[in-house]
Amino acid sequence: MELKEIHAKQVTVEVRDEATGEVFRRTLPMEYYETANFLRLSGENRKGKPSELVFLSDTGMRRLRDLAGKGPDKDPCGTHQ
Repeated sequence: MELKEIHAKQVTVEVRDEATGEVFRRTLPMEYYETANFLRLSGENRKGKPSELVFLSDTGMRRLRDLAGKGPDKDPCGTHQ
C-alpha cells in the first residue's frame, strides 16, 4: 500500500543546541498533515486562536504556479488545444 498522506495530532520536535550540543525533545499538541504538495502544521497561538503554517514542496509550488497561469505553456498529455 502506497502512503499518500501523513496525519498526526501531535508532533515531537528534536533540536540540538548549537552552543552546548545538548539535545532537547518536546512533544507538542499540534496537528501535522503532509502530502506530496505541502506540509501543514495547525495549532493555537498564545491567545488560543487557531493558527497554521504551510510549507509548499517543489511539486506543490509548480502546481500552484500552473493553476495561477504562470506555469510552462506546454501540453503534457497531448490532449489540450
